[in-house]
Amino acid sequence: MAGARQGGNFMIGGDDENSWSVIEPIFKAISTENGYLYTGKLGSGHYLKMIHNGIEYGMMQAIAEGFEILEQSPFDYDYEAVAKLWNHGSVIRSWLMELAQDQFSKDPKLDQIIGRVQSSGEGKWTIEESLDLGVPAPVIALSLMMRQRSLQEDTMTGKVVAALRNGFGGHEVEQK
Repeated sequence: MAGARQGGNFMIGGDDENSWSVIEPIFKAISTENGYLYTGKLGSGHYLKMIHNGIEYGMMQAIAEGFEILEQSPFDYDYEAVAKLWNHGSVIRSWLMELAQDQFSKDPKLDQIIGRVQSSGEGKWTIEESLDLGVPAPVIALSLMMRQRSLQEDTMTGKVVAALRNGFGGHEVEQK
């Protein structure tokens, strides 16, 4: 959704480099600056996007777990203010944190959201590939497992991940 409005990010593969020279101007026109990459061999663009989405799973999970710890703490934090703070000079500043701030501005404790987070398959594919290659990927694997948990139990972590997915991709959020 955001890519359609603000310029996309594209990972393009294909064996015919001559075709790439013909279609590259299209990707340049519809992407953000430096927001596209021709990766070569057929399937390599899809593969790169799969790994991108696996990384995304882990990043969202870490952000969400942090907010759940804050929620369970003895302190009464303003989550919108926290996300805003963390986006100004903090090592964890990011577009995902901007989306968290935006979502907390709409629903300060995410009370209207049910923390169920569906999985569209990329995380599972990334883990399967990591196992096939013998490359440990525990953060991505656990983030996928936590999505499965969210289907069984409503948690603040699930609410934050659901809100972030809605913010960047328009993914459906179940409301109370």
